[in-house]
Amino acid sequence: MRTTQTTILAVLLAAALPAQVLANDTPWRGFHAGGSLGGSEPLSSDGGRILFDTNLDGRFGDTVRTGTGADAFSPGFCGGAAYGRTPASGCREDSGGAETSLRVGYDWQSGRWVYGILGEYTDHDARDSVAAFSTTPALYTMTRDLEHSVALRGRVGMSFGGEGQWLGYATAGAVRGRISNSFVTSNAANRFTPTGSSDASGYQAGLGIERRVLGNLSIGLEYLYTRLDDGDARVRVERGTAPATNPFLLVNPAGTNFRRSDDDFSVGSLRLTASWRF
Repeated sequence: MRTTQTTILAVLLAAALPAQVLANDTPWRGFHAGGSLGGSEPLSSDGGRILFDTNLDGRFGDTVRTGTGADAFSPGFCGGAAYGRTPASGCREDSGGAETSLRVGYDWQSGRWVYGILGEYTDHDARDSVAAFSTTPALYTMTRDLEHSVALRGRVGMSFGGEGQWLGYATAGAVRGRISNSFVTSNAANRFTPTGSSDASGYQAGLGIERRVLGNLSIGLEYLYTRLDDGDARVRVERGTAPATNPFLLVNPAGTNFRRSDDDFSVGSLRLTASWRF
């Protein structure tokens, strides 16, 4: 994952600051609010491809064939957005970007054990694509972009260090995300109609560490894994101006459906966190 040295340096400098923690045995108990800044990257599998349903029976995995029986997609697939109409043109790697979030939560503390609940809104910038190449030649690229999410997570951890100013924790919970699905092709003969929900549900899990600095302020570093179920996106291929012998129409004149082979969208995030405790 691409993370700036500046972010890591900021965490190390914060850890070196003298802690001014309130003199009590539960420094992590109570309400807190804050946010995070970092970066995210899609964790897509290299084996992603496009699956076809040529007879429109709802079962994907059919082979699109030409009038001679040859595989119309024998040039293959790639895990990325196609640069051109043939595999030789290459594919653009999946990409991520900056990520920001706002969070609010409450922690309970018993001895060194800390338990809490956290609500969070996050703006993402992570996308992944899968492309197919037909013998025409032509390209077909399906892309999804995680725009934002809302999460509710629990967390459990343990305080340590002098006066318990450090907190190491694990966190997990449910997440609902907004995903933008798009489709591009160089095929100008057929008509293509994308469908599918833009909302997806899933879960998050991660690890983090915080330190109390400057009184009620805490600053930390967190890694978070997000997985969303995104299996609804479909593309219907219909005749358009193509002849009846078009490979997408041979099995069923109404056309062919296709979708991605991977039903989940996974993203890894590394962020610098800051919270004010009340």
